[in-house]
Amino acid sequence: MMWENWTIVSEFVLVSFSSLSTELQALLFLLFLTIYLVTLMGNVLIILITIADSALQSPMHFFLRNLSFLEIGFNLVIVPKMLGTLIIQDTTIFFLGCATQMYFFFFFGAAECCLLVTMAYDHYVAICDPLHYPVIIGHRSCGQLAAASWFSGFPVATVQTTWIFSFPFCGPNRVNHFFCDSPPVIALVCADTSLFELEALTATVLFILFPFLLILGSYVRILSTIFRMPSAEGKHKAFSTCSSHLLVVSLFYSTAILTMYFRPRSSASPESKKLLSLSYTVVTPMLNPIIYSLRNNEVKVALKRVIHRMLGSQKL
Repeated sequence: MMWENWTIVSEFVLVSFSSLSTELQALLFLLFLTIYLVTLMGNVLIILITIADSALQSPMHFFLRNLSFLEIGFNLVIVPKMLGTLIIQDTTIFFLGCATQMYFFFFFGAAECCLLVTMAYDHYVAICDPLHYPVIIGHRSCGQLAAASWFSGFPVATVQTTWIFSFPFCGPNRVNHFFCDSPPVIALVCADTSLFELEALTATVLFILFPFLLILGSYVRILSTIFRMPSAEGKHKAFSTCSSHLLVVSLFYSTAILTMYFRPRSSASPESKKLLSLSYTVVTPMLNPIIYSLRNNEVKVALKRVIHRMLGSQKL
């Protein structure tokens, strides 16, 4: 039996923050628009600096550039539509548009999980095996690791999205969220979704918990190596190299694990789930470029060089 023949829903309605007053929604629009612009500018600035500055051509900054591309894509998928629901009450999203939004949400999320593991591996080799670092993390292997991180998003996004939207939607079409996330969309399905939920749990373990454990294992080895270093300067340099990535990983996985914890619990209100979703769809992508700009000395120095060049050219 083909589920598609049962599907009579042609569009969805995003509930978003419609329960709030018009004035409060306008304030949220201004807040989220500001955060969105800061996120775009911060990530674009990191991309441009790591491309233009000759001192930032290391593998670490190559992976950082890829992370910025992922954050920009992730934001473009979620935030513009959310801003539309707030300012012009454009809450309707077509069936295909909802599927597309969900697809790229899964794609960028899974790719970022894998890229964070790749960055942890880069730090691990740099600190624990520095003599072989140029051989292990060469230009070719950098490209392969980055490509593998990006490619990892395709299978999970394709399987999850195709499976969800092959179910019949023959009842309400109001998605109680500000974007097409899988739990509120699955709640509208009029069929047995237990097998899909088992697959979704497996995918979560593979693309969230397993990468997290790999990163955790890498940092256990890294910290063990740092504590054995005889030089205080060497310890400080090693900590400085890892601190930015460690903060980004902590932000990313703390919200991801909290989301996993609250998703199956019906006792958690939809509004609390929306607030939690805001943390990883809006706030965290804004903080990442700020963290790398403020805590990475090489990026700060390069940024100062760029500013001095711009000011110098304007004087001329």
